[in-house]
Amino acid sequence: MQYTVSAPAAIHASIQLPASKSISNRALILHSLAHGNILPCNLSDCDDTRVMIRALDRNPEHIDILAAGTAMRFLTAYLSVTPGTRIITGTQRMQQRPIRILVDALRELGAQIEYVDNEGFPPLRITGRELEKEEISLAGNVSSQYISALLMIGAVLPKGLRLHLTGDIISRPYINLTLQLMRDFGAQAEWSTDNSITVSPSGYRDVPFTVESDWSAASYWYQIMTLYSMKNEERRMKYEDGAKTAEKYIPDTEIELLGLFSRSYQGDSRGAEVFSRLGIKTEYTERGVKLTKSGIPVEYLEEDMVDIPDLAQTFVVTCCLMNIPFRFTGLQSLKIKETDRITALITELHKLGYVVRSEQDRILTWDGERCPAEEVPVIATYEDHRMAMAFAPACLVLPQIKIDEPQVVSKSYPTYWENLKEAGFKIQTK
Repeated sequence: MQYTVSAPAAIHASIQLPASKSISNRALILHSLAHGNILPCNLSDCDDTRVMIRALDRNPEHIDILAAGTAMRFLTAYLSVTPGTRIITGTQRMQQRPIRILVDALRELGAQIEYVDNEGFPPLRITGRELEKEEISLAGNVSSQYISALLMIGAVLPKGLRLHLTGDIISRPYINLTLQLMRDFGAQAEWSTDNSITVSPSGYRDVPFTVESDWSAASYWYQIMTLYSMKNEERRMKYEDGAKTAEKYIPDTEIELLGLFSRSYQGDSRGAEVFSRLGIKTEYTERGVKLTKSGIPVEYLEEDMVDIPDLAQTFVVTCCLMNIPFRFTGLQSLKIKETDRITALITELHKLGYVVRSEQDRILTWDGERCPAEEVPVIATYEDHRMAMAFAPACLVLPQIKIDEPQVVSKSYPTYWENLKEAGFKIQTK
């Protein structure tokens, strides 16, 4: 399947964003560890959360989590402390994503886990049992999902858990998100030092919980507002002739995003601050946020994205389309996401005429260098939802954009295309 996406002349949209996948999947694990009866409200409707619900609800002997990385990592730890023997697997790509670091840590605690095929990769055969050891060390620069998986089971271990993180700690906001949710469900879990976390063997309580909207999903609407504002400014310069103002030629735009909290648990809420440097103001309301243009975008953007790696694609594409050179660091986790996102971004932006470069597999830069663009670019999505959503708004700058395999958005934002249509975008199916 392929979509051709065209931009509207004006945008007036009030968007009900999907619930946070990150919070939903953590809340489901905590709910199950609490043996709860009160299912969390406003759970995400995305693929990753669906497979998590199915696995936890049906408790099958063979669990296929498809392409859900969070489900693979969280369930691996969960199954290690849950009675029974199960095999957990996923798509071909999932079977190429390493999991040795988490498995080794769980084995050190006493878990019984075997590799079914290739050493260090799913599928896994897990036999749940009581884990006796309570203290382990882990490199702080590994995926925060490994760390979160260990922390969440810590509260049900007989002696609790003391986790020491060595070296630089990346994605600290995701770790803090996990700790806050654990406390919401009754656990005692705190940073005991700058690099150590102590989880008491307190267990969890069955409590009511409502999931907030997803700040990662919000980033694509910030991107839309940014690119639309840029095009409006170009119209203003084109039509302003001294006798007329550009206002009559420039359609108003208004984007409201529902269900976002000003004091969010989500680290990706920091994206609002970065977008402020691209000229977008965030106004919090009782319903969520309103986006408006304010100020002139920076001429160069440098940012450490170690704590917001899921927003990297959004900002890379946005800055290129705005002709804003950039240097984004802290992107080491992008190599092991749904695809190699660093290579994917470089490849697809080349189709649009931008020469983006990588340094040390953890830095992306663009110095303004251009190359011939394809006349009708077709963006490959690599089974990666964020590739589709980060490139679709390019139609605000280009005459149109084609997105291959657009259904991948179901992984985190199933209603993305419908929401674009609500906002006036035209989508043709091939």
